[in-house]
Amino acid sequence: MRDFNILSKINDYRDLKNLSKGELNLLCEDIRSYIIDVTSINGGHIGPSLGTVELTIALLIAFDPEKDKIVWDVGHQTYAYKILTGRKEEFRTLRQYKGISGFSKIKESKYDHFGTGHSSTSISAALGFRVGKDLKGEDGYTIAVIGDGAMTAGEAFEGLNNAGWLDPSKFIVILNDNQMSISPNVGAIYTYFNKIITKQTFQKPRQKLKDAVNKIFGKKAVEILRKIEEYTKGLFAPGLIFEELGFTYVGPIDGHSLMDLEETLENIKLMRGPILLHVITQKGKGYKFAEANPVVFHGVSPFDKISGIFNKSSSLPSYSKVFGDALVELGEKDEKIVAITPAMKEGSGLVEFAKRFPDRFFDVGIAEQHAATFAGGLALEGFKPVAAYYSTFLQRAYDQVIHDIALQELPVVFAIDRGGLVGDDGPTHHGVFDIAFLRAVPNIVIASPKDEQELRDLLYTALNSGKTFALRYPRGSGVGVKMEGFNLIPIGSWEVLEEGRDIVILAVGKYVQRAFEVKKVLKTKGYNPSIVNARFIKPMDESLLTNLLSEYEFVVTMEDGVLNGGFGSAVAEFVVDNGYYNRVIRFGIPDKFVEHGKVELLERDLGLDTQGIADRIIEVVEKRIFKEKNIRNSINA
Repeated sequence: MRDFNILSKINDYRDLKNLSKGELNLLCEDIRSYIIDVTSINGGHIGPSLGTVELTIALLIAFDPEKDKIVWDVGHQTYAYKILTGRKEEFRTLRQYKGISGFSKIKESKYDHFGTGHSSTSISAALGFRVGKDLKGEDGYTIAVIGDGAMTAGEAFEGLNNAGWLDPSKFIVILNDNQMSISPNVGAIYTYFNKIITKQTFQKPRQKLKDAVNKIFGKKAVEILRKIEEYTKGLFAPGLIFEELGFTYVGPIDGHSLMDLEETLENIKLMRGPILLHVITQKGKGYKFAEANPVVFHGVSPFDKISGIFNKSSSLPSYSKVFGDALVELGEKDEKIVAITPAMKEGSGLVEFAKRFPDRFFDVGIAEQHAATFAGGLALEGFKPVAAYYSTFLQRAYDQVIHDIALQELPVVFAIDRGGLVGDDGPTHHGVFDIAFLRAVPNIVIASPKDEQELRDLLYTALNSGKTFALRYPRGSGVGVKMEGFNLIPIGSWEVLEEGRDIVILAVGKYVQRAFEVKKVLKTKGYNPSIVNARFIKPMDESLLTNLLSEYEFVVTMEDGVLNGGFGSAVAEFVVDNGYYNRVIRFGIPDKFVEHGKVELLERDLGLDTQGIADRIIEVVEKRIFKEKNIRNSINA
């Protein structure tokens, strides 16, 4: 690990103004090396944060986050910001259990003005800050830093549209363009023109001219003048769309030139009305492997920083890969199968499908709502759309799932990756709500496989079902079963995997394997539960469930989703609604947001590890036995 000569002298952002230009450039190198060191051990979003080092320093020199609100979109661009806002030493705990978050988080620091994790929220939040400050008569700037594709989402343009209408001053949007969104050329003419339009020698006469024209000729003449200005600027700068939305467009400028950034930001502070600054950065800047492959090094697991090779955690294929490979096999046989993803081609395992069937693959950008309704249109044209989401991102398309898909009974398959706890990314990315929010929707099938082969079979079943079908599966590796062919599974059917007595465990998805581990512990205490793979969450296998309720006094449900409204709730509702008196013991995520950390540590804290589940089952069963024994004794007495 290198010596951080300049960084070691920095306590927080206030010290930046004491550094020379040369020292600031050396500080950029120190911060990049520190980010590489920490993420190589902990994993994290290395690419986005390496690209924003100079921008972060320039922002913290030009603005004071004590009074100015800096809102970072997504939050994975903020590693340098964390380091320079009082978390330099804590940064070593990035994404670790009980350590600091990989995203912006209000509870973590007063300088994290708005919590993030999902994209395209920064402009709306910053505008809320701006209007709030204006209503209270408070000073200070509000700045939204958006990028990494986040400008492709509808909410970003909703925020821009509203800001343009409200026309607030001291409101700045910085488009951090790292070739994952808009990518215009950067050259001398752009830099030269940008310096001209931001200097007060240009801005003051510009505003005076507008005021004079308005006074003499009225608003119509001002509008004509604005059109002429837009046309002139459009010859040099690619920002006409932002001008039309009511912003003064500035840029593009080199996001790795501290001098240009500082000068531009200082000039912008004196301009009236909403400003959009377009900054060009390089994702992965300063680390050759991240520069060469920014997609792979966007968010990473631990890696060797010298070779750039990732540490292998498992030789088994991930569920994402199993899904992607299966979809390619099925796509070869059925030309009606199309794949859709909202900017998650790599993460969702669709790279090979995109290569093999480019005409049937659609990456719609960070546009989760559009992806769902787009899939609905394709379904009505006779295609078999598979819309691949991370569970936590499907939340954004909930209205479309209800209104556009399920209500119209359209045969769209939602392939829901990262179901359950995901670990180090934390509460913004844990996919724990999908069972509960989908279960409330009519006309939808919800299924979760116990292993890789069942994922293949359920995908095949979904594509041939003619129904709205949600197929959810966890992050990480499979269990290592042999995969071969495809089989139709009767919709709503469960399977009894092992028979026992007194206790039956109804397990969903990855918790089927946990059920076998729990059984081993219970057997040492004299209990021998049956295990059922409850692969269909909706509809449930009510026929089998009825038989089980007649046979077993204790019914245990296990799922990697929230308890409120989840699978266990469905079983408990069935028990109550049909007049049964079985003791239902539910295991799942309690009514709280779960922090980040390794999944096994989080499960231990939640009582969802093998020992925790077994201990609670034993406690409940023995309490019931003890109670019944006391009742019998009192009757006999």
